[in-house]
Amino acid sequence: MSQTITVEGMSCEHCEQTVEDALEDVSGVESVNVDRDAERATVEGNAETTALVEAVDEAGYEASA
Repeated sequence: MSQTITVEGMSCEHCEQTVEDALEDVSGVESVNVDRDAERATVEGNAETTALVEAVDEAGYEASA
């Protein structure tokens, strides 16, 4: 299953990597593709959407589903 969440506040490659790392740590995530220009992250797997948003928020960025 693929989910896309909006991620605001990313301004560089390091930001993108931080969000990717945070999402990869969520249970059920199989792969992650983060696009800072589009302000979104696409996640493959069966992770809970709320867990994804929470992980991004805890990493210091604003996420919404």
